[in-house]
Amino acid sequence: MRTVYVNGDYLPENEAKVSIFDRSFLFADGVYEVTSVLDGKLIDFNGHMTRLARSLSELGFTYKADIDELLEIHRELVKRNDITEGLVYLQISRGSAGDRDFAIKDDTPATVVLFTQSKSLIKSPLAERGQKILTYPDVRWRRSDIKTVQLLYASLLKTEAAAKGADDAWMVLDGYVTEGSSNNAYIVTQDNVIVTRQLSNDILHGITRKAVLKCAEELQLKVEERLFTVDEVYAAKEAFSTSASAFVCPVAEVDGKKIGDGTPGPIAKRLREIYIDANRATAI
Repeated sequence: MRTVYVNGDYLPENEAKVSIFDRSFLFADGVYEVTSVLDGKLIDFNGHMTRLARSLSELGFTYKADIDELLEIHRELVKRNDITEGLVYLQISRGSAGDRDFAIKDDTPATVVLFTQSKSLIKSPLAERGQKILTYPDVRWRRSDIKTVQLLYASLLKTEAAAKGADDAWMVLDGYVTEGSSNNAYIVTQDNVIVTRQLSNDILHGITRKAVLKCAEELQLKVEERLFTVDEVYAAKEAFSTSASAFVCPVAEVDGKKIGDGTPGPIAKRLREIYIDANRATAI
């Protein structure tokens, strides 16, 4: 049984409790981060905490994250749960002010929850064979840059895609790909240019995205941050996604159409190798 963290206490998971009036439960009024663990160490922790602070600020939370304290909690959970490879989830809600009320009360103490998941990250059958993707309209609220716990639409898409034999969904807004259900999306053109949508309110500002683009720069690969269409995806030489839980994950097929030869491409595979090596070296 895992040990989890709730509001200052380390508890067995079956003893952890949050109020039924918590605003994350009633209104999805909360934010979260997911930090990968390799060799028992945290990957890009500071990047995740920087984004956490931004999410809290954008939603007007009065709670201020103590990064040193959160680092200590992350490490303690990794130690207590003997996580060599996996994930640490951090979720912060605006807490419970008693009765259900749409209006936000600024003096409500935040609810802070952390838990771990043991998961194989390096050896990934999905990365080895390449993902099958289906495209869907992007009808989310237009602040996808904030990492909130409101993940219902993404959950519905991923579930529908799985029911149709696919691995994930990529969303499309006004004819252009935004991102995957829980990842950033990329194509590689026929002349080996990596294309991914530019940062805006329409996509999550991925921590892994930032690191992978740096890896691409070090490999002297050309990168264009711009809009790209579904037809460009179909015509691409390669495609892939990035996320904290899957690193760089190649795409083999989109909407039933093979990307390239229908197998993981060399650029995506190389970026995955470089990303893993670089982040292992800097993990804390």
